[in-house]
Amino acid sequence: MNIKELLSSGSTDEVVEKLKSGRPTSLPDTETYSSELDPLTHKVFSTTERPDKTIKVDTGDPGVEPVTKTEKVARIALAIQKLIVKRAVSFVFGNCVELDATVEDDKQGEVLVALRRILYDVKSKSLDRRVARHLFSSTEVAELWYPVERKHNTYGFESDIKLRCRVLSPLTGDKLYPYFDSLGDMVAFSREFTIKDSDGEDVRVFETYTDDTIVRWQEGEDGMALVEGFPAVNPLGKIPICYASQEQVEWADVQPLIERLEKLLSNFADTNDYHASPKIFVQGHIKGFAAKGESGAIIEGEEGAKAEYLAWQNAPESVKLEIDTLLRMIYTITQTPDISFEAVRGIGPISGVALKLLFTDAHLKVADHQEVLDEYLQRRINILLAFIGQMNKGLERAAKDISVEPVIVPYMVVDEAAENKIWQDANGGHPTISIKASFEKAGLTRNPARDYEQYLQEQKEANSFSVFEPTV
Repeated sequence: MNIKELLSSGSTDEVVEKLKSGRPTSLPDTETYSSELDPLTHKVFSTTERPDKTIKVDTGDPGVEPVTKTEKVARIALAIQKLIVKRAVSFVFGNCVELDATVEDDKQGEVLVALRRILYDVKSKSLDRRVARHLFSSTEVAELWYPVERKHNTYGFESDIKLRCRVLSPLTGDKLYPYFDSLGDMVAFSREFTIKDSDGEDVRVFETYTDDTIVRWQEGEDGMALVEGFPAVNPLGKIPICYASQEQVEWADVQPLIERLEKLLSNFADTNDYHASPKIFVQGHIKGFAAKGESGAIIEGEEGAKAEYLAWQNAPESVKLEIDTLLRMIYTITQTPDISFEAVRGIGPISGVALKLLFTDAHLKVADHQEVLDEYLQRRINILLAFIGQMNKGLERAAKDISVEPVIVPYMVVDEAAENKIWQDANGGHPTISIKASFEKAGLTRNPARDYEQYLQEQKEANSFSVFEPTV
């Protein structure tokens, strides 16, 4: 059964259920993922997983039984899941995605100008980071491109519509239902979400996009019903949706290690509460103690009395070893570089090659993500090119023929001095940029062009002389 037959077969509720069944995997467990992302909802805060202690307290009266009270235990949670996601997002999209385009004529050049302007208008660098953050945190994400009526000429030609983009994510309440055919092609995409009606009640909405149709149903008293004005024609001829998914969230493999680390730190905090302050063990009878804060304090006891501090030998070292091991394994397994101040302050000056080696694991992780994100970004480009062809019929053929490939550039700390020396050695020791370009790149003034002109004037004055001027 093809998608057109599916949309016209059975009742509305049956059609919706068939569209939902096209998902190759189950819906993401957003409740669990959100709980793991929020440190305040970690298991260490659960009184079931980590109950408070019930203790008996002596009243000091021999005739009164000790009273029972609840002693709250220490609960230390770490936002490591968020850190793993942040680092992954930064290394994948820390630099802008570059467009590798082959332009063969002026019309294709106009298409490329329009494409770049559309991406600029939607702040594509921030859009990419949001997409990656939702993908890494919930295993799937989508973005919907749609036109709004507005006359303008910012794309390089007169147009009555402007393109907008919206990120769809399970973390924001969207349930995503891509429908794939037997060849693995997405022939329909559906989205379920809720809106508020006039009475402030939640109403379920289900909408579906195909290459030629847009359908929207809304929940009513008798179940799902078609919304007025739908089905609507999709003039783009292409599903205006980019969709990406991955098998698991970024921290899935180390979630047990994080829980163990939080439990270990919490237990150690409890131990410190009991044993961090010095305790004195006394044998015999003590006549008196020194006052608090007294200089040169002594303890007075009878003959044979003995007092000494209790010391906890070696135990903290084993705890420290396990904490260090857990942290190292968390960073290693998730390919997350530890670039905290404590980790890098002892490295000292290192070369550009050493920097690349330091971030090799992170870049290998970026390469793994490119398997999904390259296809996602290429889909976005194809959708935008189709829109450009629709907005300007004179560019329709050029928009189909132009070749544009998005290229992810992983983030890297650059040793600029070392890089510049490499290229200087390659060109025989000559400068690699012009003096004017160096003024602009330095960014030391608000008007580098004016300062460059001032520099030329000063050089001219320094190199000029008069035969009538004294030489001594």
